[in-house]
Amino acid sequence: MTTHVLILCTHNSARSVLSEGMLNHLAAQLRKDVQAHSAGSTPSGRINPFAIEALQNAGIQTGGYRSKSWDEFSQDGAPPLSIVITVCDSAAAETCPVFFGGSGGQPVKVHWGYPDPSNAEGGDEGKRRAFELTRQAIGYRMLQLLALPLESMDRQVLAAALVDIGRS
Repeated sequence: MTTHVLILCTHNSARSVLSEGMLNHLAAQLRKDVQAHSAGSTPSGRINPFAIEALQNAGIQTGGYRSKSWDEFSQDGAPPLSIVITVCDSAAAETCPVFFGGSGGQPVKVHWGYPDPSNAEGGDEGKRRAFELTRQAIGYRMLQLLALPLESMDRQVLAAALVDIGRS
């Protein structure tokens, strides 16, 4: 059964998109049955071009990405979520809609904060560097997530493991 992971950031234009791209790319490489999705509380309506560039430079396909509302994942027909990860502090502080997991249960929620690479100094080159470093940091945590035996972990053990990953 596919493990669906929703990654949230307020505008769904940078960190959450980097996370979605990295997790889906790494899961495919490792042949893990994991599907990442991303969304935001107030989506910007566009993906930051530096996020697309960082993913493409890493050999990751970016077709089909779009900035979308987290409301899409609380409606009928939404994928059953196992994990919800916030990647920006403002999204972590917001009241999320109710998301449903498999068998109607609640997904495990965790916060893995990253500084906003959009705010990097140094002009375009500074932003490119910040986006690439953020992509690498996200990739490191996603590899740790994919190393977990997701299909056999109970909710509490999974939650503890995800919190541990967020501390690294």
